[in-house]
Amino acid sequence: MNVLLTSFDPFGAEVQNSSLEILRHLPDHLEGISLVKEVLPTQFVEAPRRLQTLLREIRPDLVLLLGQAGGRKQVHFERVAINCMSARIPDNAGYAPQEVPVLPDAPAAYFTNIPLADLVRHLQDRWMPAAVSNSAGTFVCNCLFYHAMHQIVTESLPCRCDFVHIPYLAGQSHVPPNTPCLSAESCVSTIREAISFLARSSE
Repeated sequence: MNVLLTSFDPFGAEVQNSSLEILRHLPDHLEGISLVKEVLPTQFVEAPRRLQTLLREIRPDLVLLLGQAGGRKQVHFERVAINCMSARIPDNAGYAPQEVPVLPDAPAAYFTNIPLADLVRHLQDRWMPAAVSNSAGTFVCNCLFYHAMHQIVTESLPCRCDFVHIPYLAGQSHVPPNTPCLSAESCVSTIREAISFLARSSE
């Protein structure tokens, strides 16, 4: 089984990105599963372009797109990507779209095609900090998730995909006081177990 894992580089005033730190801590192989790890730029245009190429070249069985969501208390597995870009701050290319569709004349939303409820229940039963999220926002995270699902659907790719939001990590630079954080070890364990569960559920 081939799994594509992506993260983002730091954005805005941040000097670290929790998704990038978690990606670095994940192995290249897991229980016979090959993990392909790629860092994408926090850019509305370039990140989906690179992902499109990766999906066609790697032909993964599973894609987990990792991104940072400061302020969240758990690792959040996203339910839906919406066809909207509306940036609170510019991306790393200086682009700040406002109320712009990700793809014109495309569906309003795409839902993840992983067994979301079963996965999160499995993780919670093992006391892992996992939860379902019903909003991936309107920044680059949601944009990338939408592009991925659109390509999977329109090109009939035999691939499952979800976006996973990682909270700030304990010890991460420039985290506001009293902001929830998780340990890197906890986040890595959660992602590893999620991959193992999804691999077993596809057999």
